[in-house]
Amino acid sequence: MKLKYLAGVVACMGALAMQHAVAQDVLKIGALVTLSGSGAAWGQGMKNATELAADKVNATGGLEVGGKKYKVEVIPYDDKYQSNEAVTVANRLIFEDKVQYIIGPVGSAPALAIQPITEKNKVMIFTLGFTTKALGADKPFSFRPPVTTAEVAQPQINWLVKTQGVKKVGALFPNDETGQSISKDLDVAYKKAGADMVAKEFFERERVDFVPLLTRMLARGIDTIELDGNSPTTSGLILKQSRELGFKGKIVRTGGPATQEIINVAGKAAAEGMFVHTPINPEQPSTKEYVDMYAAKYKTPLNGFSPSFYDATNMLFEAMRRAGTVTDTDKVRAELEKIKDFKGALGTLSWTGQEMYGSNHQLNAPFFIAEVKNSAEVIRARCTVAGCE
Repeated sequence: MKLKYLAGVVACMGALAMQHAVAQDVLKIGALVTLSGSGAAWGQGMKNATELAADKVNATGGLEVGGKKYKVEVIPYDDKYQSNEAVTVANRLIFEDKVQYIIGPVGSAPALAIQPITEKNKVMIFTLGFTTKALGADKPFSFRPPVTTAEVAQPQINWLVKTQGVKKVGALFPNDETGQSISKDLDVAYKKAGADMVAKEFFERERVDFVPLLTRMLARGIDTIELDGNSPTTSGLILKQSRELGFKGKIVRTGGPATQEIINVAGKAAAEGMFVHTPINPEQPSTKEYVDMYAAKYKTPLNGFSPSFYDATNMLFEAMRRAGTVTDTDKVRAELEKIKDFKGALGTLSWTGQEMYGSNHQLNAPFFIAEVKNSAEVIRARCTVAGCE
């Protein structure tokens, strides 16, 4: 009887020890992204990218760091594209879920809202926020995987003005940190290229009726409407309503990728001939592999921002391997900064940004200009920060 009792105690202790070991072997990655509302397509793409990167290492038995294997667990929360919600979620991830790495947020204002919390607690974030304020020497734990308007606007606009005859431009911007930042970048870029942004309108993100704003813009005699970095749903509404008002000029989008989502809202005919920024060339083998992998799991086309977050998550894993730790974010951050010529879904990648932001925390990746023909993106120019050809 005594032997049976002892055997039972030993078995229980072993089971508890095993459970404890398993708990210690989990690496939690937070996905603080927009999963509802106008920015949901971007947020879903970011979350899904992180999950696919996690699937990749988990399929091999886990992420091996310092002689130990970790199962990667992605914890998603919806910030609803709102700063106050992002702060609530950030606190939950950091202080309740004990997360040290966060993919997101999507928006600039939410990113700036959570950074006092994440930086103080040495939590690394990988944001989509386009504001130049998202990165800096005073924000050592903040990184940005996608190239932004600050990097892509000038070469793209130079090409559009030179090859498409763009002269008088009108644009609508969200009345927040993102919109104000992009508006300034584009204003400068069009002037340098020899064109003018003659009409600018600002709106609250919840707005769905753009007819009064578009009417004022069209009265200025514009030949081009710039959709810039507006959310996919908002861009679709602007395009649809501008065509319904009779605008026959060019539609360009020098901001983030959202072509399929825009077509879903505006319709195939309205989007025909639109020139768009795209960070991906689906003909590139590494990119095609990711596109196929994404479609196989999620049964839907990916948003163009998604591959950059897949690459950034894999680069984060590599930094952990080199640092030999998943808990010391000072060491992980330092190793991530050093990574060069990383082979990712987007191609060969490195970090840049020292000159513009004061830190090399901006991913440097190629990008493209495409024309929408029959609802598909047809690459018209291949670009780097130096120019498009």
